[in-house]
Amino acid sequence: MTSPVPTRRAHEAGFTLVELMVVIVIIGLLATVVMLNVLPSQDRAMVEKARADIAVLEQAVEIYRLELLTFPRTDDGLHALVSAPRNLDRPERYRGGGYVRRLPQDPWGNAYRYVYPGRHGVYDIYSLGADGREGGEDNGTDIGNW
Repeated sequence: MTSPVPTRRAHEAGFTLVELMVVIVIIGLLATVVMLNVLPSQDRAMVEKARADIAVLEQAVEIYRLELLTFPRTDDGLHALVSAPRNLDRPERYRGGGYVRRLPQDPWGNAYRYVYPGRHGVYDIYSLGADGREGGEDNGTDIGNW
């Protein structure tokens, strides 16, 4: 009794070109769905981080005002929260170590801005947003303490 001779097809292993193309299309569709859902979340997270940073800086400015009886000048900017400005009326009242350890950058890598007196309130602390320019829309909108 002879054993049946296996056909060549039974020994071949692998995928056909059509099968590979179907898998590639499915992976592409999944990647598109993930990107459409993840990228807006990242943008929202960056805006929320900027708002949180501004709230912390705002608290530091308020403590500065309570201890020194004045707000930091626009010329001194937020750096007055890290080290004492040279032109303080009562430098002995300045808190040792400053009011924040270091100044954060906004989520887009730019410095937060400070203006006293402010256009929107007593003082303004703000980020220029993703576009790095005043004004803007969507992700480029300025984010501030107003």
